[in-house]
Amino acid sequence: MGALHVVVLAAGKGRRMRSDLPKVLHELAGRPLLRHVVDAARGLEPAALHVVVGEGGDRVRAQLPDPGLRWVWQHERLGTGHALRQAMPEVPDEATLLVLCGDVPLVSRATLEAARAAAATGALALVTVTVDDPSGYGRILSDSAGRVAGIVEERDAGPREREIGEINSGILAAPARDLRRWLGRLQRRNAQGEYYLTDVVAQAVADGMTTARVRAASPEEVLGVNDRVQLARLERHLQARLAEGLMREGATLADPARVDVRGPVRVGRDVRIDANVIFEGEVVLGDGVRIGPHTCIRSSDLGARSEVLGHCHIEHARVGEDCRIGPFARLRAGARLERGVRVGNFVEVKATRMGAGSRAGHLSYLGDAELGREVNVGAGAITCNYDGANKHRTVIGDGAFIGSGVELVAPVAVGEGAFIGTGSTVTKDAPAGQLTLARTRQTTIPRWKRPARKG
Repeated sequence: MGALHVVVLAAGKGRRMRSDLPKVLHELAGRPLLRHVVDAARGLEPAALHVVVGEGGDRVRAQLPDPGLRWVWQHERLGTGHALRQAMPEVPDEATLLVLCGDVPLVSRATLEAARAAAATGALALVTVTVDDPSGYGRILSDSAGRVAGIVEERDAGPREREIGEINSGILAAPARDLRRWLGRLQRRNAQGEYYLTDVVAQAVADGMTTARVRAASPEEVLGVNDRVQLARLERHLQARLAEGLMREGATLADPARVDVRGPVRVGRDVRIDANVIFEGEVVLGDGVRIGPHTCIRSSDLGARSEVLGHCHIEHARVGEDCRIGPFARLRAGARLERGVRVGNFVEVKATRMGAGSRAGHLSYLGDAELGREVNVGAGAITCNYDGANKHRTVIGDGAFIGSGVELVAPVAVGEGAFIGTGSTVTKDAPAGQLTLARTRQTTIPRWKRPARKG
């Protein structure tokens, strides 16, 4: 057989989702359903990967800006067989063709490889699974010898056929030449008035072609998403699998059912993760890192032995070794914490590097700043970095002490070892090693009376 071509059917509107969003763009573990399918197909290194879209296709394409995808449009909603027909002009007869569903996100590479191998021998390969409740799925029909005889969709199935537990996943593979011939014979004699792709099975049997079952390892692997309930069930299944992976890599999870992973997470040895923690994007946790409860970490690296206390939000940040963050702290994009930094409760750090051993204990904002080593930032101190049009930087030298309630109006520099008195508003550079104060004189007005309300 020739090269592998993959066609992903992603034109379904998904009415049961009751959403304006195309079904294949609903997210599972932080990624669109279609992205899961495309990534699985990419693992097979196909010669071409075609995606069939319909209504809402422009939105789908915008969410998957992948130059390697070949987009195919199904302008009329005439069924899965019709959808595959739209892609066939770009598929050569000598190819092996694998057909995937954009709403079946968890199919494994091993299952796809098995289907591909069976089709490469000249067979029609069907991926099936047996479930306790087959409601909503097409049933696999067998002949007296147990061979596949066809597929009947639930709407067209009789009472005895609906009792069959083996279901069609919608995934199949076959020589492209044969699929092209069968697609040309499809008719719309069914309850939906559509061209069913599943009808090619009966045609293959009639042509005397071998029809091979490829059994999925678990029902969840090939279950589709037709409504939000099914999406939630697959989410919990996938999250349990991802949590198990973290534990096998060396992490202790206080409650595996209350950790959500929405991107690749790498953990070192003896990492501890408390309950209700969310990871998004690419996250790296070094050896001995501890994450407190109710914390969200997005696209960030945390160095060895650093601790994040509860209720923190960290995004696009880099945290060095032996740091302590929180509780209730926020690190925003561009935050860089060197070894041993302390960021306490209700402190926000953005586009700022804090040198080794520096501390901001509570109620502070550090934005667009450069802090040296062993800087102390008092409670309520802030960098005033935005003038209404542009951002400006604050530079604080090693060993400086910033008192409580200080406002550093950027652009401004504080020298090494400088001491900024509590309550100061600093608008000019503060020299190294000296005390700088910037306060108005305190005044008391004698015999002052509080204004009375009129009426």
